[in-house]
Amino acid sequence: MSSPTDAAPDRLRGLLDEHAALETELADPAVHTDAARARRLGRRYAQLAPLVETARALDAARDDLSAARELAAEDPSFAEEARGLEVRIEELTDRLRSQLLPEDPDDDKDVILEIKAGEGGAESALFAGDLLRMYLRYAERRGWATEVLDAVPADLGGYKDVAIAVKSRTDEGIWSRLKFEGGVHRVQRVPVTESQGRIHTSAVGVLVLPEAEEVDVTVDPNDLRIDVFRSSGPGGQSVNTTDSAVRITHLPTGIVVSSQNEKSQLQNRESALRVLRSRLLAAARDEAAATASDQRRSQVRTVDRSERVRTYNFPESRLSDHRVGFKAHNLDQVLDGELDPVIDALTRAHTAELLAAGS
Repeated sequence: MSSPTDAAPDRLRGLLDEHAALETELADPAVHTDAARARRLGRRYAQLAPLVETARALDAARDDLSAARELAAEDPSFAEEARGLEVRIEELTDRLRSQLLPEDPDDDKDVILEIKAGEGGAESALFAGDLLRMYLRYAERRGWATEVLDAVPADLGGYKDVAIAVKSRTDEGIWSRLKFEGGVHRVQRVPVTESQGRIHTSAVGVLVLPEAEEVDVTVDPNDLRIDVFRSSGPGGQSVNTTDSAVRITHLPTGIVVSSQNEKSQLQNRESALRVLRSRLLAAARDEAAATASDQRRSQVRTVDRSERVRTYNFPESRLSDHRVGFKAHNLDQVLDGELDPVIDALTRAHTAELLAAGS
């Protein structure tokens, strides 16, 4: 088995040098006068830490193996230690190979998550509310901060459309955990509006975007058409008596974003701009991916947001993720935010695809 340091010495050396440079920068008090920059550097430093730890452990294990083999020539008891170190080196080599895979440039970003009711009418809107609670509970479990950017309630409960920002309070990248959540989520259950007890199937769309910072996307004000209107709740009930809701149209792309959650027109405008910047960043990423080779596209197929990704079957208390064949029979716990097992399964499958493509 070849070593990843043999296969990608320049990449490994570059990442180790980057980690050392970040350590020096973060030790400079002047860096921390710019909170956004310090946060960005800290996230990248934390992102590289596992790779650096593995590389150092691998170097140490190789040194120990060399010494154990020398000592085994005089004392056979060291032969067993050498065999254990060989196994350890193989494990560390595999781990480092995974850590040297091409990186997702957005893994350390916060996210904007949008949930939209789809097929199924009132039941779809109710399930959109269930999914919102699931993601809010998951964020709470992980220690993340959440902020509702926009919400359009439905007449019978739940949401027609809701968008939230999910932010890390530490250096943990949220996109790396939530990027596989995008797609069509299907629910099978007896709706509260069903008098005959029949099981219905409804669908909800989830869109997950890495939140773009202003340095990622430049929005020309001349490219925007901004309309204001009166916010309204379910059944046409007025939420505000002033025209505080904002709709922004990005003329070059036709992307339309609205926000009516805040009472201030200025706050709604800023919320809508945050979503717009993130959609523009995602569109640029998608355009770049579309020009990639067939091999590259095959590497990222688990991140396809265009297909049905998951089914929540209430009668059988079963969650099924159709991309990787994952099943869990604890639907109540999943909807209460216990999402790590399915997210871990998706992450492992994606890593396996990248390794297979690289081999």
